[in-house]
Amino acid sequence: MNNFIGRIDTYFDGCLNLMYLDLSSNKFTGNIWTGFSRLVEFSVSENRVSGLIPASSFSDNCNLKGLDLSVNMFHGEVPREISNCKKLVMLNLWGNKFSGPIPSELGSISTLEGLLLGNNEFSRVIPESLLYLNNLAVLDLSYNNFGGRLQEIFGRFRQLKSLVLQGNSYIDGLSSSGIHKLTNISRLDLSYNNFSGHLPAEFSEMVGLKFLILAYNQFTGPIPPQYGDLLQLQALDLSFNRLIRSIPPSIGSLRSLLWLMLANNSLTGEIPGELGNCSSLLWLNLANNQLSGRFPPELANIGRNPTLTFESNRRSNVMIAGPSDCLVTKRLLTMDYSPFGFIYTILTRKICKNVWDQLLQGYGFFQVCVKGSPVRKYRVSGYLQLSGNQLTGEVPSDIGKMQHFSVLHLSYNQFNGELPVEIGNLPLVVLNISWNKFSGQIPREIGNLNCLLNLDLSHNNFSGIFPTNLNCLNELSKFNISFNPQIAGQIPNIGQLATFEEESYLGNPLLHSRLLKLQDPTVPPLNSGKQALPGEEESEDGFWWKALLMEYGCGMAFGMVMLCICVVKVQPKWVVNNVEGLHQLKAVRPWKKNGSRGGGRTI
Repeated sequence: MNNFIGRIDTYFDGCLNLMYLDLSSNKFTGNIWTGFSRLVEFSVSENRVSGLIPASSFSDNCNLKGLDLSVNMFHGEVPREISNCKKLVMLNLWGNKFSGPIPSELGSISTLEGLLLGNNEFSRVIPESLLYLNNLAVLDLSYNNFGGRLQEIFGRFRQLKSLVLQGNSYIDGLSSSGIHKLTNISRLDLSYNNFSGHLPAEFSEMVGLKFLILAYNQFTGPIPPQYGDLLQLQALDLSFNRLIRSIPPSIGSLRSLLWLMLANNSLTGEIPGELGNCSSLLWLNLANNQLSGRFPPELANIGRNPTLTFESNRRSNVMIAGPSDCLVTKRLLTMDYSPFGFIYTILTRKICKNVWDQLLQGYGFFQVCVKGSPVRKYRVSGYLQLSGNQLTGEVPSDIGKMQHFSVLHLSYNQFNGELPVEIGNLPLVVLNISWNKFSGQIPREIGNLNCLLNLDLSHNNFSGIFPTNLNCLNELSKFNISFNPQIAGQIPNIGQLATFEEESYLGNPLLHSRLLKLQDPTVPPLNSGKQALPGEEESEDGFWWKALLMEYGCGMAFGMVMLCICVVKVQPKWVVNNVEGLHQLKAVRPWKKNGSRGGGRTI
C-alpha cells in the first residue's frame, strides 16, 4: 500500500516486456491503461480510476490470466469482448458502478475460476451460459440490489464452492431456488438481505458447508437443531435476526467450529453445556439476547484444542478471496477495541486476505502473554462475548482453563459472588465485567495480567481495599472501577493508575486521591459530623462567598441613594442640560415624521 498519484492511461505503453503489473491500493486517477490485455496479470484495485472500459482493451491475442479492477469508479457496461481473454482465471470487477446485463459471453471462458461482480449495478438476470463454467469455484454477486425472490438459477450452480449474495435486498426464494442442493459448496453468504420466516432446516443437507453466513436478515423462530449435522462447519453466523427459543444442544457436535455468532437475537433459556464439546470454538458471541441461568462450567472447555481444524485448513487449497471476505473478517472479529481494533485502520484487501488466512490456519498476528513465560508469543487468541443477557450465579473457577482467550466480556448481566482468582491465569487483553453484582475483594491476581489493555470493573458491589498492584499493569489504556461504593483505600499518586481521569473512580466515597477530585454530583456527599440544621453556620468557604456578595449589594444600594439625593437637592448643571436636551429632541421628532409624510418637506 502506497500513496502514488497521477494518471496511468499511457504510462506503460513502452514497457513491451512487462508481464505482471500491480498498482493496487494507491490514489491513481484518470482513465485505465488500455494496453493491459498483453499482460498475464493486471491489478489496479483500490484506486480512483474512472471512465468506461473500452472494448478495444481486450485484443484478440489477450494473455490475461488475472484481471482485478475492483474498488474504483468505472461505469457503463462490461464489454462483451472480454471473452477474447480465453486464459482468464480470475475476473474481479467488485466495487464499481458497472451497469447493464452481465455479459453472457463470459460463459465461453472455460478457464474461469473466480467471478467477482459484487457492489455494482448489474441487472438481475443471470446468464444461463455461466452454468457451463465447470471450473467456476467462486461467484460473488453481492450488493447489486437485485431484490425480490432469489433467482432460481443459483440452485443449479453445482460446481460452486463459494456463493456470496449478501446485500441484495432479497425477501424470499430460499426453498424455491433449490440452493440447499449445492452439496459441493463450502461457503454460503446471504447476509444483509431481508429474508424472513424460519431458518431453512434444508441447509443441513449441504454437507460440505464450512461457512454459513445468514446475519442481518429478519429470520424468526428457533435455530434448527439439524445444523448440528454440518460437521465440517467452521463459522455459523446467525446474528442480528429475530431468532427465539434456546440454543440447540446439537451445536455441541460441531468439533470444527471456530466461530459461533448468535448475537442480537431474542434467544432464551440457558447456555447449553454441550457447547463445551466444541473443541475448536475460539470466537463465541452470544451478546444481546435474553439468555438466563448460570455460566455452565463446561463452557470453559471451548477452544481447548483447535489444532486439528487449523491443520486441515493448512492442507486445503487456498480459495480466491475478494472484498466480501474483508467484510466477513471485520464482522467475525467484531471488536471495537484491541486486539482486533487496529485491523480496521489498515485493512486493504491484501492485508485482509493475509489476516483471514492466518486465522484459518492458526497463525497469530498479534503477540499475547503466555502463562509462566516472560516472553510473548504470536498466537491465535479468541474472545468470549456474553454481555447484555440475564445470566446469574457465580462465574466458575473453571474459567481459568480458557488459555486461548484474550477477550472476556461479561458485562450487563446479573452475575454475583466473588470473581474467581483463576481469572488471573488467562492471557487477557480485555476484561469487562461491568454492570453485574460481583462482590467481595477484587482479586489481586488481576495485577498479573501483564498484557491487559482494557479493564472495566465498574457498577458492581466489590468491597475491601483497593488493590494497588493494578498499578503494575503498565499497558493499561482503559480502566474503570467506578460505582463500587464499598471499595476503600488510596489511589496511587504515580504510575499507570494515576494517568486516568476521575471518571474512572466516580461513585466510590471511600476511595481517596491526592490528585483527583472524586466528588460525584450524582452521589450525595458523606458528612463526617451531624447534619447541619437551619440557622447553623455553614462551611467557611460558603460564609466568605455570601459575605462578599452582601458587601457588594449594600455598596450598590448606598451609592444609588446618594446619587438620587445629590440630583434632587443640588441639581448639577450637567444633569439639567442633558434632561432639557432630551425633551427638545422628543419635541422635534414628531414634526419630522409628519413633514416626511406630507411630501418630503421638513421644518
